[in-house]
Formats: sequence, C-alpha cells, structure tokens
Amino acid sequence: MIALALPATTTDDGFIAPTIEDTHYPNILPWGGEYGVMFEAGFGKQMALMILSVIIIATFFLIASRRRQLVPGKLQFLGESAYGFVRNSIGKDIIGGRDFMKYVPWLFTAFFFVLVNNIFGAIPLLQIPTFSHPGSAYAIAAIFFVLWVGIGLKKHGLRYLKLAVVPSGVPWPILIIVVPIEIISNFIVRPVTHSLRLFATMLAGHLIVTLAGSAIAYMVGSGSILLQGTSVLVLLGFIAMYMLEALIMVLQAYVFTLLAAIYIEGALHADAH
Repeated sequence: MIALALPATTTDDGFIAPTIEDTHYPNILPWGGEYGVMFEAGFGKQMALMILSVIIIATFFLIASRRRQLVPGKLQFLGESAYGFVRNSIGKDIIGGRDFMKYVPWLFTAFFFVLVNNIFGAIPLLQIPTFSHPGSAYAIAAIFFVLWVGIGLKKHGLRYLKLAVVPSGVPWPILIIVVPIEIISNFIVRPVTHSLRLFATMLAGHLIVTLAGSAIAYMVGSGSILLQGTSVLVLLGFIAMYMLEALIMVLQAYVFTLLAAIYIEGALHADAH
C-alpha cells in the first residue's frame, strides 16, 4: 500500500507533502477545457470507478437473487442480509408505517452505491474514494434533495412549503425571525451539509493516508538512519489511519443513507412536526 502512495517531492528545504491536486489523477480521456480551478474536463478515473461500482453492485445482487431458495445459500443469505439491513434498520425504523417500502429502493441504492465507491479508497491500485471529489457528492445529495422536496409537494401540495418553514405554535412576531432561519436551514444548509459531510470526510481520510504513505517513502529513501528508523513509527500510524479510514468509509455510507431517510420522513409527515 505504501508503494502505491503518491511520491513525495523533495527540494533543498526537504519533504514537500502531496496536495489535493495530486490526489486527482489525469483524465483517461480528456476532451479539453477546464472546470473549477484545478481540474480539466474529461473522463477520469473517478468516473470509471463509479461505472465499475454500478457493475459490481448489480452483478452481485443479480447473482445472489438468481436462485432463490427457502433455505438460502451463502451468497443468497449475504444478499438478503444486506437488503434487510437497509430495509429494516434504516427504511422501516426511520420512515415507518406503510410508506417506507416505496422508498427502500432509493435508500438501498444510495447505501451500496456510496459504500462501494468509498471502499475503492481502501483497495490497492484503485485507491481513491470517488466521493472525495466534490462534484460526485454534490450530485447524489442533489438527487435526494429533489426527491424529498418532491415527496413533500406530492403529499401536501404547495402547503408543504409553509409546513417546512413555519413551525406550529410559534407566535407570529417571532416568525419574522424563525421563518428565514427555517428556509436557510431546510433548503440550503441541509442539502449542502448532506454532500459536504460525505465529501470532506472522504477527502480528509484519503489525504491523511496519502500523506503518511508519502512520508514513509521519503524517510526510507532519505539516507538518514534517524529518519529511516522514524519511518517505522509512521508506518504504524499509517496502518492505524488506514484501518480507521476503512471504518469511516462504511459509517459514512450509513450516515448518508440515514439522513436521506430522515429527510424523506420529514417530508412525508411535515404536518405532524
């Protein structure tokens, strides 16, 4: 894993840490132009990994459900357990009632799509969580923003816009202050934090592991016995951070899907809040 870390660069001043730009590899099929500040447009590694994740998820669950038996085999059991976790622990527990089943496919897709794309960051050669790129995190959060707002409008009509920003039982003079806060909180802060939580966590973990791996490569090749000895301690920290990042990859998939379920439940039962 260390050998796959980004190489550290050296100058007369010593070690220079890798930057965010270094974690985004050149496009596989560039088509010219630029977007943002530091990335050129094109078909990149992260796009390829997202397509690969869809193939992996679809293939696994198709194979797991191909020969359904009353006494499931190992693969069928694993697939059913994975589905049951999202269905019961997220969909049923959060949304509840009879409404939750129609939204389980959304939650199921979100959980495993985010999970697989995060885990790519812990796999050698692939070794990049695709949601460490802001565009992908913004896109999936925007999909669920449109979903839960659409659910609220379908269930309550235009009255949903009032239910979402006007708390019941609040005296009207205080509403002058509360309503703008609710508008910003529900329709701006909520979708932004939904995406940034996923993006920032994946990027931070990836940078820490990349930095540790690059530091080890620099220390080992420095020619200094002191630095070479210190690299053992950095290696231990690298392994610990690597395992922590792997855990966070799973937790972030759960947190993202859990929040999506909470937002859907809030839109469905806006008149009860």
